Amino acid sequence: MELPSAPAALGSLVLAWPWMLLALPLPLLAWWLPPLRRRAGASLRVPLGDRLARVAAGGGAAPGRRFPWLLALAWIALCLAAARPQQLGEPVQPPLEGRELMLALDLSGSMQEPDMVLGGRPVDRLTAAKAVLADFLDRRRGDHVGLLVFGRRAYVLAPLTRDHATVRQQLADSVVGLAGQETAIGDAIGLAVKRLRPGSADGGRDDSSTRDRVLVLLTDGVNTAGLLDPLKAAGLAADAGVRVHTIAFGGDGTLSIFGFQIPRGGEQIDEETLQAIAAETGGMFFRARDTAELAGIYAEIDRLEPVELPGVAVRPRLERYHWPLALAFGLGLLSLGLGLWRRA
Repeated sequence: MELPSAPAALGSLVLAWPWMLLALPLPLLAWWLPPLRRRAGASLRVPLGDRLARVAAGGGAAPGRRFPWLLALAWIALCLAAARPQQLGEPVQPPLEGRELMLALDLSGSMQEPDMVLGGRPVDRLTAAKAVLADFLDRRRGDHVGLLVFGRRAYVLAPLTRDHATVRQQLADSVVGLAGQETAIGDAIGLAVKRLRPGSADGGRDDSSTRDRVLVLLTDGVNTAGLLDPLKAAGLAADAGVRVHTIAFGGDGTLSIFGFQIPRGGEQIDEETLQAIAAETGGMFFRARDTAELAGIYAEIDRLEPVELPGVAVRPRLERYHWPLALAFGLGLLSLGLGLWRRA
């Protein structure tokens, strides 16, 4: 797909190996050398040599040699084929990866709370989050995306990659309690910052240093585990240039029974800390109480973090050597056919 550095242009074509055209004068050298060899004297005498010479002079030449101009054209076509003519296609401007995007998903025990509705049926929080995240991944084509989960500890399930199918599969296989029943928000941010360092994507490529680095963290609880305080982790993210968008996901902590709102047990969401994390890193804080609000939040993040940036336009090269090769073959057959016809 790359263009040659200094191609020899021929109209809308380029020659990949223009130096092959240096073979064009070779037939002239072959034409000049036989007289030189004859002046040097014969090295071998055969019987009936004079008769053979008269036969050759009187029409015993090969059929194709009666039409040297056809053979000359065929040779030119062969040299052109050897030079590899290539046609430049229409310019293509591919998208350039604009983001290093890490998704952090809470898998603590509270994520199995069945207070969400998806497709008209009640589901737990994790199922709803998976559905919305999968749709979000479909819109991030071209970005490097990674997935980490956290509970009592934080783990990376998929490093930064453009293979979104793998990220989607790891997301689908995630279950509540996989990383423990508690919530380590600070450790999740710290691990994400480590994975979002330049050179972490696709085997350590250095060109990731110029891309924006973003963490989208979804949780439904309060930091109850881990070694790193969430606000200190936010400071590390800010120093590393990682923008953190935080999402507080879950109902209002009440259960409706016969029209009465009864408070649920368990922990509430620490919205204040999540707001502080987003503010410290230049991100946004969002509150989602149901699946529809969560889908709207990820759509808003998709607008805040656009995917496509102008890429470097390239023109694909299409091989066209078969055109002069076919012409040379046809001219050779025509010369042979005309020679046989003249001898008949």
